[in-house]
Amino acid sequence: MKDNIKEVFSKLRDFGESLRRNRFLRGIGITYQVTWNLVLLFLIIGLLSTIFVGGVAAGYFASLVKDEPLRTYEDMKKDIYNYEEISEVYFANDVLLGELPTELERREVKLNEVSEHVINALIATEDEYFHEHEGVVPKAILRATFQEFANSSVQTGGSTLTQQLVKNQILTSEVSFDRKATEILLAMRLEQFFEKEEILEAYLNVATFGRNASGRNIAGIQAAAQGIFGVDAKDLNLPQAAYIAGLPQSPFGYTPFTGSGEVKENLEPGLNRMKTVLRRMRDAGYINEQEYERALAYDIRENLTSPKPSSIEEYPLVTFETERRATDILATIMMEDDGIDLSKLDDEELLTMKTRYRDRAARDLRRNGYKIHTTIDKDIFDAMQEASQDNRLFGPDRDGEQEEMASMLIENKTGAILGFVGGRDTSQEYNIATQARRSNGSTMKPLLAYGPAMEIGNVQPGHIIPDVPTFYTGTSTQVNNFNRQHRGLITVRDALKYSQNTVAVKSFRLAPHELRRGTLEKFGITTLIDGEPFESAALGALEHQITIEQNTAAYAMFANEGQFIDSYFIERIETTDGQVIYQHESEPVEVFTPQTSYLMIDMMRDVLRSGTATYVPSRLKFNADWAGKTGTSNNFHDAWFVATNPNVTLSVWVGYRTPKSIETRPVGGLSYGQRTQQMWANIANAAYDVRPELMAPENRFQMPGGIVRKEICGISGLLPSKLCREAGLVSSDLFNAKYVPTKVDDSLQEAKYVILGGEPYLALDSTPSEFTFDGVMIKEDYFKDVDLSEYVPDHWKNIVPDRQAEENGKVPGNVSGVTINGNTLSWSEHGERDIVGYRVYRAANGTDKFELYANVVERDNTSTKVGSGKYAYYVIAVDVAGQESTSTNIVSQDGWSPEEEEKEEPNEEKPKKPKPKPERDQNGNGNGNGDRPNPAPRDDDDDELDVLEGV
Repeated sequence: MKDNIKEVFSKLRDFGESLRRNRFLRGIGITYQVTWNLVLLFLIIGLLSTIFVGGVAAGYFASLVKDEPLRTYEDMKKDIYNYEEISEVYFANDVLLGELPTELERREVKLNEVSEHVINALIATEDEYFHEHEGVVPKAILRATFQEFANSSVQTGGSTLTQQLVKNQILTSEVSFDRKATEILLAMRLEQFFEKEEILEAYLNVATFGRNASGRNIAGIQAAAQGIFGVDAKDLNLPQAAYIAGLPQSPFGYTPFTGSGEVKENLEPGLNRMKTVLRRMRDAGYINEQEYERALAYDIRENLTSPKPSSIEEYPLVTFETERRATDILATIMMEDDGIDLSKLDDEELLTMKTRYRDRAARDLRRNGYKIHTTIDKDIFDAMQEASQDNRLFGPDRDGEQEEMASMLIENKTGAILGFVGGRDTSQEYNIATQARRSNGSTMKPLLAYGPAMEIGNVQPGHIIPDVPTFYTGTSTQVNNFNRQHRGLITVRDALKYSQNTVAVKSFRLAPHELRRGTLEKFGITTLIDGEPFESAALGALEHQITIEQNTAAYAMFANEGQFIDSYFIERIETTDGQVIYQHESEPVEVFTPQTSYLMIDMMRDVLRSGTATYVPSRLKFNADWAGKTGTSNNFHDAWFVATNPNVTLSVWVGYRTPKSIETRPVGGLSYGQRTQQMWANIANAAYDVRPELMAPENRFQMPGGIVRKEICGISGLLPSKLCREAGLVSSDLFNAKYVPTKVDDSLQEAKYVILGGEPYLALDSTPSEFTFDGVMIKEDYFKDVDLSEYVPDHWKNIVPDRQAEENGKVPGNVSGVTINGNTLSWSEHGERDIVGYRVYRAANGTDKFELYANVVERDNTSTKVGSGKYAYYVIAVDVAGQESTSTNIVSQDGWSPEEEEKEEPNEEKPKKPKPKPERDQNGNGNGNGDRPNPAPRDDDDDELDVLEGV
């Protein structure tokens, strides 16, 4: 400062010397001297006054900013670019879905992506000396200060674009000399650090521009261009640019839209402001007169854009699901960055910590302009929604709630969720497919009842587990099958196919508790209570139940050769500049071996071929190698079908949001199980129409090494013995090679049996051998607590239950109704139930000596063929104890009969043992046209076989 003053005085002295050297002025004499001294005095006084005022002003300015820290470049940069920006959501393959809902919409844009008209309009209107000043314009500040002190009615303002940027991003909107002084200081400092283009770009991204056509608040030139005129910032024409450039002076006064998105009736304030902007652009030379006139004639109202539905309006469930999952991901990243070790926190601290970071993450998600890429295939998602809206398949409303359905489609090899149905009402935030916890009924059986036991070899598909009345361990509560019926000695394969609950519970018991619990935890089910899983869990009863997403992902594990790959929804999250801050990475967890998984898939194929889901294949428009399982929970609160093929796994659930029984009576001619399977088929077909190569892979599930097909004895699952083969009990099924049996079956023993009332019984020691059959019997106690008399399958040949035939203690009464017609001898069926057959005697014409002609086995066989010739016949009945009835009336082919008084008693003349044994047909039945046929197989199962009861 002193140097500057010295320089001024030096110049004044030089000026005085020049005047003295001038001859004309020297002639003036005394007048000159006086005049000069006066001028010099006034100049000195003025200069000193200016210095004093400047010093005072400088001191005052310094006092105003004394508390302002000296900001570095990094500090300034962080503050200037710290503005909220809307986050965008993408479907798979970078297909834009929309933005996450926020109070202020903003989209960052580079300066080279902004129309020159906007830049020129902004400078001409807001800061005509932008390219010349260094942050402030002194005369503008003096003018504004004078107007402030004079309380002038006209306030022109003195802020440059740089100052406005500082005010918006660093300071507040407070009106005070302190804030203004700080604003000036920071504006000058900002100009030292940043280029003019950087300042202009930042301003264009932070300025507020009122509302868009949807009624939402907007900031930044890109959001303004799109939200007001429906174009990008680079495509704004001259009048559009002028209109938008005028908005920052009064954003909500000049905006053309109301808070509800309607166009205001009166647009004059904004149009007048646009005219002012255009005039200033013309005066500054940015446009010529012709351009100015054309711009004035532009119809702003006619060219305003229409409201565009937000992502939350078009895809509410996808939007909410994205926000929920992205918040969790960002919260986890923040905690990791802050070194938070959740394992060291108690439950209360853990909840508090998670809540705190989720709040932070939610705020960042709405402010930081992330690009969130989901796994959802838009076309598949749309197709699934449409396919789920067939109201003919839904039961009635109950207690004000409509019957709901939810579905999920997962890509097996990655775990990516390709599509879902979150409920019939898509306007709600609650996503049934990902948030609802339900009992998964019998769809739990492959996962928990059979899988663990099969993994350690205690169960294989061909093993027999008796389907008989069973009680939960330590209780009097019975495990009930769907139709209260039992299939007896049934293979594991058939038990799964028909969904028999008792067999599932017994298989569950064949694996240790630690293995069962660990299996569920590997599926990501972390809500188990102490002691779980209990036996009822084999049928879908967990305390906290599971989600549709979890159940679907668990089934995908079978397609992945036993590797569980957790499902996921968000592929990656990027910042506005493209930096990836999160990328999903799959972490496979081995649950079952490839062998166990394939055996389970092969059994679940039978569910669709001949089990509880036979309705499905005929409803599909394509072929694929599907393996799946039906499920119904207690009281019919939930109905399921989940199936997997080599590419994808698809599930469908039907029920009510508040658990209550679904309609079990036919709806539209379909049972509840068929309705569920039809919904599944509809969705599968819809997805096939979009991506046939995904839904209908040409390849089938490949059998891994270590799987063999072996013949076994169906009764024990061991290698067949001779008796097993003779009894026709040999079956063939797949085995894990590690658990192929090495022992020969020892469950059977030889037995003689008779047929009483169409059922086999063990013969008595006194039973005549000609009325018995050779068979086999399951050794006593081989199946503990199983009454085999009731549960031996009908297709098992010559299997004798462990039950002794009983005689009634009486000598059989006479056989009545004996007649002969041609070559057929007939009689009436004996009335006593312990009759094992009949003996037929005959005598030749002219003699009274009767001899045994035939043995007819079984009480209901009441005829036999006789030869031609002249013979007489009579029939006697034989009971299980070997006792015989007396002879009946004698009949003959030509009417001959011996004299009554000469006829000998047949019992005295009939031949003694050995007696001829009757011929047997291929089924072991006696001869004669009344031989016992094989009975038809029983079919006592229902289409829906799986329900959890009595848990």
